[in-house]
Amino acid sequence: MEEAPRWLSPTEERAWRGMLRMHDLLVHQAGRTLQSEFGLSATDYSVLAELTRAPGDRLRVLELAKVLGWEKSRVSHHLSRMVKRGLVAREECLDDGRGAYMMVTPAGREALEAAAPQHVEDVRRLFLNHLSPGQITLLAEITDTVIEKIDIS
Repeated sequence: MEEAPRWLSPTEERAWRGMLRMHDLLVHQAGRTLQSEFGLSATDYSVLAELTRAPGDRLRVLELAKVLGWEKSRVSHHLSRMVKRGLVAREECLDDGRGAYMMVTPAGREALEAAAPQHVEDVRRLFLNHLSPGQITLLAEITDTVIEKIDIS
């Protein structure tokens, strides 16, 4: 006999739907400023930020996909567009012939450095300023727990 689905309680549904809505609103609002003032999409900004956090400002496409939590094909398509715009470049991997690194170009670094102060201010204005320090700590712990439990490979 088939077991009945375990539907979400009203509180669970509120938490789930609220988290999704909050994410969409934050990305949309922060992305609008990035696009209108700096010509970067929120996705461009995420890619550039992750690449500049990596040793040597470069990552393999698979590593970048894992860090971003995206499918490899999505990352590859987006990187192709960023290469055409001169924000990132492909560098062949000399260690083995199987892959390439993606690295930030000087133009990509310049775009990120120009956008970062406003983006950080938007993150504060749209998100952090509405939370107490305790709520921020709790949210960081919650996101760490959930992310750790999800297998994105």
